[in-house]
Amino acid sequence: MAARIPPEERQTNLVVALMATEIGLTKQQILDSVSGYRQRVESGGRTDALEKMFERDKDELRALGVPIETIGDSSDPNDLREARYRIPKAEYDLPADISFSPAELAVLQLAGSVWSAESASADAQAGVRKIRALGIDGDEPIIGFAPRITARESSFAPLQAAIEECRVVAFDYLKPGEQSPRRRKVQPLALLDFEARWHVYGVDLDADGDRTFLLSRIVGDVTVTRTSFDPGLRDGAGDRALAGLNEVAARNSALLEITPGTEAALRLGRRAKSETQGYSVPYVDLHIFADELTSYGPEVRVVEPAALRDAVVARLTAIASAHDSASNGEGGA
Repeated sequence: MAARIPPEERQTNLVVALMATEIGLTKQQILDSVSGYRQRVESGGRTDALEKMFERDKDELRALGVPIETIGDSSDPNDLREARYRIPKAEYDLPADISFSPAELAVLQLAGSVWSAESASADAQAGVRKIRALGIDGDEPIIGFAPRITARESSFAPLQAAIEECRVVAFDYLKPGEQSPRRRKVQPLALLDFEARWHVYGVDLDADGDRTFLLSRIVGDVTVTRTSFDPGLRDGAGDRALAGLNEVAARNSALLEITPGTEAALRLGRRAKSETQGYSVPYVDLHIFADELTSYGPEVRVVEPAALRDAVVARLTAIASAHDSASNGEGGA
C-alpha cells in the first residue's frame, strides 16, 4: 500500500523539484520521481488519476502565486504533448537582500503552522510553501509546539475573502438590546482577534464612518458584493482597529473581587490591575464581558459598575432557574 503523503508535503516536493531544473521536467518524470506521486506510481496507481492530481496541484500552486512555466516543443511551442514544467528561481527566490537565520525560519514555519487551512489567506499559504522550499533547516526545539487557530464563526471565511479582493459586504448585525438585526453594508478592511473574540473592522457605508463589528453578532450569511473599494484603505487598518478597541477598553473598567488560585484568577489576571479592593479589569463590551464573568461562577464578584453586576446576576439567576426547572421535571417523571 502506498505511503500517504499529505497534499501540502507533495506540493512542496513539487516546488522543490521544479526549482531544481533548468530545462524542466515532463509530467511523466514528475510522476516517477517526485515524492507523493512516485509512491502511488509504484503501488500501481492509475495514470489518469495521477495526472489529474498533478494538474490540481499545479493549478493550486499557481493560484498561490508560484510561477510554474510550461515549456512546449522547441520547434512547435504549441505542442504540449511532451511539455516540460519548471519554476524560474529568479522569479521565486527571495530578494537577495533578505535572508533568514535558522531560528527565524523556525519561527516563520511555526507561525504558518498555527493557522488552519480555512483561516490562512492565499498569500500566507504561498509564504509557507516558499519558506519550506528554501531548503534551510530551522531550529528544532520549538517546531514540536504548534497550536492551531481556527475560526468558528461562519462569517470569517467570506469576510477574509472580501478583504483580500477589496469587495463590499452586506450582513445582518444584532446589537445588544435590539430585538431584530439591522442590515449593514461595509467595506471590510481587517480581521482581528481581541480578547479571544474575532472582530471585523471596516467602513460602514450607511453610517459613513469606521466601525468594528463582533463576528459572533453577525446573523446569517455574509454577502460579498461585486462593488469594489480602494485597496489603499486596508493600509494600517489592523493597527487602527486595535487602537480603537484599546481606547474603548481604557474607558470601561470593572472592579472585581477574584478568588486566588482559580481559573478566573489565571485568565483575568493577565489583563487585571491590582487595586485596594480587588482588581480593575478593562473591557470592550459589557454584555460579552458579563458572559465571561458568569462562566466563572463564584470565583468572581463584580463590585462595579452596577450595570455589569446586574447583567451577571441576571445571567446567574437564569441559569439557576433553568437548573431548577430541569430538576423538577426529572423528579416528576
